[in-house]
Amino acid sequence: MKVLIVEDETAASENLAVMLQEIDNTIEVLHVTESVEQTNKWLCANEAPDLIFMDIHLSDGSAFALFDQTDVQTPIVFTTAYDQYALEAFRVNSIDYLLKPIKTDELARALDKYRRWSKTDVMEYMEKVMRLSPGYRGLSEYKNSILVPYKDRLIPVNLDDVVCFYSTERKTQVFMKDNTMLDYNKSLDSIICSLAPNRFFRANKQYIVAKDYVREIVIWFDNRLLVQLPVKIPEPLFVSKNKASEFKNWMTR
Repeated sequence: MKVLIVEDETAASENLAVMLQEIDNTIEVLHVTESVEQTNKWLCANEAPDLIFMDIHLSDGSAFALFDQTDVQTPIVFTTAYDQYALEAFRVNSIDYLLKPIKTDELARALDKYRRWSKTDVMEYMEKVMRLSPGYRGLSEYKNSILVPYKDRLIPVNLDDVVCFYSTERKTQVFMKDNTMLDYNKSLDSIICSLAPNRFFRANKQYIVAKDYVREIVIWFDNRLLVQLPVKIPEPLFVSKNKASEFKNWMTR
């Protein structure tokens, strides 16, 4: 199991890492972040961990601000030093919460609970967690169109006609169902936050893909998924093996 620790107190993060190893020495702590900003950058630059241990109060604000900045698809165990911080809500809406100082038996219980959850349990949980975000919006409130700058004009683009968004370090492009391509001046991180998650999926660092235009999924030799689209794109669209199961679940719901 690969985990990310989000904790702004060094002693607390080191203690948690030691306890995880004592409970299960196969657990790998991939990284420790101390703020919402650091966590957002790390999640955008790396493959998703299996589980996140996240302190609620971070150095730059509430951990729930993270859900307004990026599409978190990893289950979370919340930690807090404050027993009055809506603990009943966390009991219902998270895999678990741990009250500091963390006890070994409670940590082991949280890990066991995570291992027993099915993919459906995880998806339902993520929807509940997103509702705790101050900026949460229901599906009906997501954008139906975007405005794409072109010279001295703004071109309205219906998202029903968008096959995918593609980004490099230099620019972002929108690929349309009629095989046209438009330059867009936003990053994939900001784009995905405005798109309905039942319609669009962040496949990797380069692509956001629309469900309606996935024509075929090829299982690649290293367990990646090659997604076939009805338009020509700059490079093959692969879903990593770590996100393959999540992508297949998204395609069928």
